[in-house]
Amino acid sequence: MPLVALTGGIASGKSTISARLAERGAVVIDADAVVRELQQPGMPVLRAIAAEFGDHLLLPDGSLDRAALGAVVFADDRARRRLNAIVHPAVSAESGRRFAAALAADPGAVVVYDVPLLVEARPDDPWDLVVVAHAPEDVRVRRLVELRGMTEQDARARVASQASDERRLAIADVVIETDGELSATLAQADALWERLSSGRVGGRS
Repeated sequence: MPLVALTGGIASGKSTISARLAERGAVVIDADAVVRELQQPGMPVLRAIAAEFGDHLLLPDGSLDRAALGAVVFADDRARRRLNAIVHPAVSAESGRRFAAALAADPGAVVVYDVPLLVEARPDDPWDLVVVAHAPEDVRVRRLVELRGMTEQDARARVASQASDERRLAIADVVIETDGELSATLAQADALWERLSSGRVGGRS
C-alpha cells in the first residue's frame, strides 16, 4: 500500500489534485475533514480548545466558531502553536487509524493523505512519496481574493501564517505546478496516478 502525502499552501490547487486522484481510484484521507470531525461538540479536542482559549469560541449550539478561532490564531504565532499542540497529536492518531483501516480493507490500495500542514506537523513520517502542489504566492493571493472574497491583506496574512514554499519544496518528491490551465494540473495528477498505480513510487521527479 503506497502511502502518499499530498500537501500545498492555501489556494495552491491541492484539493483539485486530491479530487482527481480520488476519481482515479486513490483512497483519499482528508486531514481537514479529520480536524472538523475531532472538533465536533462533545469531542475531547473541542473541550481542550475551549479550555485553552475560552468558551466564547463556542457557538450557542456548542459547536466551534471557526471564524473566531481563526481570527485568534492567524494573528498570533504563540496562539497558533498552542492550538497545534492540541490538534496535531489527535489528528495524527486518527489519521493513523484510517491508514490502517484502508490497508486492512485493500492491501493494494493507494492511500493519499491530503494534508495542508505537512511541513509544520508531520514531515518525518514514513511517507512513500511526498507530493507538493505549488503555485507562486501572488497567484495564491489572487485566488483567495477572487474566489474566497478575502481582502488582499487578509490573504497575504493567511499565506504568511503557513510554511514557506521553500520548506515545502525541500521535502517534495513530486511537484505539481498549478499556476497554469486546469487541464495542465489534471494532466500532472494523471501522470502521478499512473506512477502510483503501476507501483513506481520511489525517487524524486
